Amino acid sequence: MSTNQSNVNVVEKPVWRTSGMPILIFNTLAMLLAIVAVVYGFVVMSVVLIVLGFVYLLIPTWIFYGGLCIVRPQEAMVLTLFGKYNGTLRGPGFFFVNPFSTAFKSEVGQPSTGAANITSTATATDEVSKALASAAARKISLKAKTLNNDKQRINDLLGNPVIIDTVVVWRIVDTAKAMFNVDNFIEFLSIQCDSALRAIVSQYPYDLPRDGQSEDKCLRSASDEVVSRLMADIQTKVAIAGIDILDARITNLSYAPEIAAAMLQRQQASAVVDAKQTIVDGAVEIVQMALRRLSEDNVVHLDEERKAAMVSNLLVVLCSNTEAQPVINSGSLY
Repeated sequence: MSTNQSNVNVVEKPVWRTSGMPILIFNTLAMLLAIVAVVYGFVVMSVVLIVLGFVYLLIPTWIFYGGLCIVRPQEAMVLTLFGKYNGTLRGPGFFFVNPFSTAFKSEVGQPSTGAANITSTATATDEVSKALASAAARKISLKAKTLNNDKQRINDLLGNPVIIDTVVVWRIVDTAKAMFNVDNFIEFLSIQCDSALRAIVSQYPYDLPRDGQSEDKCLRSASDEVVSRLMADIQTKVAIAGIDILDARITNLSYAPEIAAAMLQRQQASAVVDAKQTIVDGAVEIVQMALRRLSEDNVVHLDEERKAAMVSNLLVVLCSNTEAQPVINSGSLY
């Protein structure tokens, strides 16, 4: 149990380093001096000079050169020494580190073991490309990156299938955790984003029903709350990988195609009902105002039967979808 915990709790630490330029100059001058010593040893037939020159050219020269490395801005190198984590090299510059330490190679972007080879032979250009790709894989980018997963089909709180897509902005803040605590930190982040999104979306309806309360929340009206919960949930899950979530946004939200037409009809019907309700409320207020004004100004005195007929006519005229056709009564009112 203690071994597993120690592996999980790997945290970043700085590695010993020094400026690489003095080492480069010293080693180059020493190599030239060793060459001169070998040549002079052959001239004067000195075995000691020849042996010392060849020994330095074959061993220390390449050891010193092996400790030189270049780090660009917003990049880092995770170094291991004899199988153990030695430290992380951060900051742009030309450095000299322990020559026996090696840069841990990231598995991100590496092909699976079952991938078939495209060609059996490689050209010189292919070899150079592979070398560059291998060198790039030994460095970790600290820049902010965007993760855009495929659209997901998730059932909302009411069981309706919805299509949702999110974009997550993230960066690495602890290189040791990213390299040693998980196998592939990009794949790990992608899976955790999908899992968190599915868990949160299933707790909200896509849209509020007609009998819903004003304080109720749905995916359409509470997108900020959904995003905040999504960021917090993802951050909790990916902290073990040394990843910091900077932002998250919902880029697509819609019903699944098989129910989209039915839900569109429902929304249209709801809009028609709301419009009719507004029209009826306004018509009732107009009728009430007309009856009150006629009574207050003594324009005409109507009994209950005539008031009912007037109310009926006014409501028909005000609530009708077509233009009213006036009918002139040439006979007696009664």
